[in-house]
Amino acid sequence: MQIAMGSASETEYHLLLACDLGFLAAGSHQQLAEQTQEVKRMLASFIAKLSSSC
Repeated sequence: MQIAMGSASETEYHLLLACDLGFLAAGSHQQLAEQTQEVKRMLASFIAKLSSSC
């Protein structure tokens, strides 16, 4: 699960880079960044649940 969290963080970085380089419109970046943050929240919750159940 930690690898998935790292990959989600890497995705955030790549979205920001794509926006900065002009490959992605600002509106698209915002929507994708929000979706990525939601995935990271879900992963964090899942990791916490797995850790507490062991």
